[in-house]
Amino acid sequence: MIKTFEKFDAVKSLVGGELSQPLDGIIRFHSGQTPPSDSAIDTKLKELQADYDAKQYQRDRAVEYPQIGDQLDMLYHAIDAGKVNKTSDFYKALKAVKDKHPKG
Repeated sequence: MIKTFEKFDAVKSLVGGELSQPLDGIIRFHSGQTPPSDSAIDTKLKELQADYDAKQYQRDRAVEYPQIGDQLDMLYHAIDAGKVNKTSDFYKALKAVKDKHPKG
């Protein structure tokens, strides 16, 4: 899924507070914020997109990790067997996903 950020996202990130954007597309500031310049908005849009893109590995990992209940069961069995180390199924399952989708 491709995510693209809109001007509203950038403005919200830059100024915070209460904003709205009715159907007319004009951003309205409700908390006395100073509207950012177009260049600041463009810079923030690029920053938001770069940050999102850099975290693709997190989204890829999330769908491949075992369900949390399964992770806890693996951890319990590793503890019960006295194998809370790199030989446990718990460690191996998570490590496989992390290796498949390395950080940045």
